[in-house]
This record gives sequence, structure tokens and C-alpha cells, in this order.
Amino acid sequence: MSLLELHNVDVHYGRIQAINGLSLTVDEGEIVSLIGANGAGKTTTMKTISGLLTPSAGQILFEGEDITAMPAHTRVTRGISQAPEGRGIFPGMTVAENLDMGTYGRKERKGIDDDLDRVYTLFPRLKEREKQLGGTMSGGEQQMLAIGRALMAKPRVLLLDEPSMGLAPQFIRQIFAIITEINAQGTTILLVEQNAKQALSRAHRAYVLETGQVTRTGVGRDLLADKSIIEAYLGVA
Repeated sequence: MSLLELHNVDVHYGRIQAINGLSLTVDEGEIVSLIGANGAGKTTTMKTISGLLTPSAGQILFEGEDITAMPAHTRVTRGISQAPEGRGIFPGMTVAENLDMGTYGRKERKGIDDDLDRVYTLFPRLKEREKQLGGTMSGGEQQMLAIGRALMAKPRVLLLDEPSMGLAPQFIRQIFAIITEINAQGTTILLVEQNAKQALSRAHRAYVLETGQVTRTGVGRDLLADKSIIEAYLGVA
């Protein structure tokens, strides 16, 4: 049994179908990447998993439980936490306050200090800026804060939507190194990323989405070496 499963999921925005018969699995301990062009349905998939969108057909299972109709806030307490596209931090709150918001749904307060220490160890810059307002930080720092806040929910699976968007190259390398470390520490990750080279090089498995459908799947590094994937998603890189 996979940790997370989508079976023949359809999602519509009004009459427009954004996801068409999507099926995928994420096993415990994996990094699974979704790659595809803009408009392929990657962010829609993430929002559907986190409960922000409701499928018009299909089924979502988490640890074998049908969560298709489960409210978004309940999914967080069940172990699904997302760092959204665009970061979505609280700009008027400090770093420490943003991180504390990640614990909002935790009924058991035990272990929160340990989790905060983990976040500060992964992201030392957040520790340095814990009293700074989130909105005054750089884009890379805000991305660190978004991931850290999601980790404070103590997720079984961490959803990362475009973590490298708009970042300078040095921050991109740093963010992906930390993503790999988070996974090595035992957190399962589903990653949506436009930087296909970074995503595929670090993914255990990957899915290629085109117009809301899976067109390819395989081991991340195998797809990275595939000529058609290179031409479509890596360009001259």
C-alpha cells in the first residue's frame, strides 16, 4: 500500500477540465516529482491533494483511507502539509510567528520545540532572523520560511510547489540540497518543479504531466537522461 494514491482523478474549473484521469502513487520515504509545462495541471494536482480543490471524479487515498471529501484542515492534521506556490507566508508576522502557525493543527504539543530546532538546523538563516518580519526577507529566505512552516505541522508527506520559483541560482542549489536532507531525515516529499534538471536528479520517481494527464513515468535519473525529456523540458541546459 502506498502512502498517497490518486486514482483516475478529474478536476474542473467550471467547464474547463484541468486534470483528466490522473493516477499516481507516492510511497513512504520517496521523493516523487511532477514535471510539465505551464498549465499542465501540476499546481492543480497539489491543491487537490491538499484539499483546496475538490475532484469531480476519482479517489484520493492516504495511508489507505479515502480522503477525497476530507476538508483541507483535517488533511493537515492527518499528515499532509504544503508549502504552496508563491510561498504564502504571513508578511506581517515574524519568522518565529510564521513557524508557530505551522503548529496550529497539532493537538499534541509535545515535540514542537524539537521540531523547531530541526527547522533552525536545516535553515540557520531563519534562526538568525527569527524576530524579523517575514515580508522584509528575500525571496530565498521566504521560501525557506514556507518550507519550515510546513515542516512544523509534522507531515507524513510534504507537498512542495515550485520551491525554486524566482530564486537566484545560489538559493536554488541550497533549497534543493535541503529538500534532499529533509527526505533523508524520513519525510516523504511530492515535488512540483519547473526546474526539471534539479527535480529529476533528486527524485526517486517522477511523472510527466501534459494537459492534465500523465504521459510518462519512471525513475527520476532515467527520465533525466531521456532525449525527449531533455528536448521538451531542459532545452539547451
